[in-house]
Amino acid sequence: MARVVVDGADLVVRLSLREKLAARRRRVRVPLTELRAVYVEPDWWRALRGLRGPGLWIPGRVCVGTRILPDGRDFAAVRAGTPVLCVELRRDAPYGRLAVSDPDPEQALDDLLPYVPTDRLE
Repeated sequence: MARVVVDGADLVVRLSLREKLAARRRRVRVPLTELRAVYVEPDWWRALRGLRGPGLWIPGRVCVGTRILPDGRDFAAVRAGTPVLCVELRRDAPYGRLAVSDPDPEQALDDLLPYVPTDRLE
């Protein structure tokens, strides 16, 4: 199962071997300065937006890979039936949102909250 961790000055989504193969990437890394908001979405399907892009999409089970939006991309590593950690990123980040079914989303949320700006300026 994917995990969200802070590694130095970056937020890193560490993927399991199966998720790496499905997403066609080893990990997702973005600078902590790109964080805009962080929250836990209890309904996994609400964390997904846009159209499916490269990755593995089994409706009602698992969504791993890139989601395509009119104004950019999201990255998702979501399992059905689990809460999802959602990380909203600034406009100049490689993704607009990271949606990850972290095994402990509340702990990951607590780890990331100190890096979220309070002024909400973009």
